[in-house]
Amino acid sequence: MSLEALQQARHEADLARARLHGTIATAQHRLRPGSLAGEAWDGVKGKGADLADGALKAVKKRPAAVSLALGAFVLFLARAPIKRAVTRLVSRRKGEGIEGEDEELNAAAAKSAGARKGKGVS
Repeated sequence: MSLEALQQARHEADLARARLHGTIATAQHRLRPGSLAGEAWDGVKGKGADLADGALKAVKKRPAAVSLALGAFVLFLARAPIKRAVTRLVSRRKGEGIEGEDEELNAAAAKSAGARKGKGVS
């Protein structure tokens, strides 16, 4: 191998080494937590904007269907409070009816007890 070929090979090796160091530095920069988080956030923002745009188009295209779906979703989320309210309402009404029946039964029992005492039955 000639001296000129040897110098050319060393020069190419130095260039390859410089490219390798550049590649490693770029990879280290991209793999930093801050860089990864920034790229992820940019991706999420882009996807979120696309989803919001699609949802807006769907609402404009079919407002009745979207309203129905949204109402069903809200009822699903509020099912426990709705159940409690209906249960309270029903139990109050039953309670009013039961109290009235109890008073009638108590009055009938008192008459019956008074009639028994008058006859000497205990």
